Amino acid sequence: MKPTIFILCGSHRVRSQSARMGRHIAALLEAAGAVPDLFDLGKTPLPLWREDFWDSPRSGWEDWDAVAARLRAADGLVIVCPEYHGMVPAGVKNFFLLASARELADKPALIVTVSAATGGAYPNAELRMASAKNNRLCYMPDAVILRDVEKLFLDSDNPTEADRYLEGRLRHDLELLKLYAEAFRQIRAAGARDLEAYPFGM
Repeated sequence: MKPTIFILCGSHRVRSQSARMGRHIAALLEAAGAVPDLFDLGKTPLPLWREDFWDSPRSGWEDWDAVAARLRAADGLVIVCPEYHGMVPAGVKNFFLLASARELADKPALIVTVSAATGGAYPNAELRMASAKNNRLCYMPDAVILRDVEKLFLDSDNPTEADRYLEGRLRHDLELLKLYAEAFRQIRAAGARDLEAYPFGM
């Protein structure tokens, strides 16, 4: 069965470069034999986390519940994250406040950061440090940084040197992500993770 890869486009903007890169990645995943599932925070912003998120029963969280179902069905993720003032955007941080181990535990993820200039390194470091402790998402050691993004992948018939290099990196890392996603199914199926005893990371 083809792995399903959830692509989070993390920009707050309705027409963002992150979303454009997300669509490009979705096409590459489809060509590689995976099933992409694209979610654009700019077009579908999530409600901010509130304390009643933990209520049972709860109401008012139907939009998130629909996203959570898509995450549970996914075998892996691509986090397309722009750099806002050297940081991960608030919408992406909020996504990780809402997403739990029930959706993300023992699933591989590739970080793809986006910068209009020469940045992009800080979100990669921040995501690795502060987004997976409790949800147990497993970031691949690889990451892709798409700098000067407004100049990338504009003409498929006349690719620039940067296009060729970064397209190659993306294809390479997405193929690895697909293999991780297929392999990690076995880890989840083993049922070894005990979230009742150990709900929080250390």
